[in-house]
Amino acid sequence: MSKDYELMRAANIGFGAALGATSAEIGSAARSKSTATAEGMIQVEPSVREELLKLVQRLFLIPGQAPPKAVLFAAIEAGVGCSRLCAVTAQLLAESVAGSVCLVEGNFRAPCLPSMFGVDNHHGLADSLRQEAPIRMFAKEVRRESLWLLSSGSLGKDALNLLNCDRVKERIAELRSEFDYLLIDVPPLNVYADAMVFGRLVDGALLVLEANATRRESALRAVESLRSARIPVLGAVLNSRTFPIPGALYKRL
Repeated sequence: MSKDYELMRAANIGFGAALGATSAEIGSAARSKSTATAEGMIQVEPSVREELLKLVQRLFLIPGQAPPKAVLFAAIEAGVGCSRLCAVTAQLLAESVAGSVCLVEGNFRAPCLPSMFGVDNHHGLADSLRQEAPIRMFAKEVRRESLWLLSSGSLGKDALNLLNCDRVKERIAELRSEFDYLLIDVPPLNVYADAMVFGRLVDGALLVLEANATRRESALRAVESLRSARIPVLGAVLNSRTFPIPGALYKRL
């Protein structure tokens, strides 16, 4: 039994949304500058696209079940590619469904989503918490009618305090009514408690772990924290996974 499998099993994380093949490209790309096409879409390697399409299908497009509409993407620790994974998943979900998708930057600590799509961070979630305009006024249309980005916005000295106000609950509820799907990127669970603020307002959390790096104890603590806050754990992505044998042969085992 692999250490990766033992880690996820020990954390008691379901495999309903877990990637089953290599995703090393996502982890490495997240640590370098992201590039976007002329249309504002993130460039993705074909192998990564294939694996993340599986994630989209397993998480959002389960036949005969009521899929989650609002999902938190939360890394166990920093530097595992969670933000990029969340962004690309939102992009692929927008391509796969007829409804609208809104990608939300709930990470006020190290915002990075606008640069991935080649847009600015002018106006965003923080601004919507200070002002009264409709939430769509703060979101940017990345792909016509299907994909929107609500960036962190203007992060002043009061930004982190804004997350503790009742206004967050109101704005997330407004987003859920305006868009068909909501994907929220948050800071790492083992460093900050910001995820708990958003977690109570969504349908569940998808955890992002790094193969051969995330410690079992860290994963266990993260899962316990989420469940203590009554935040459902929908599944996990084991990022930067590699194979000791060729991937094509591995799939036959």
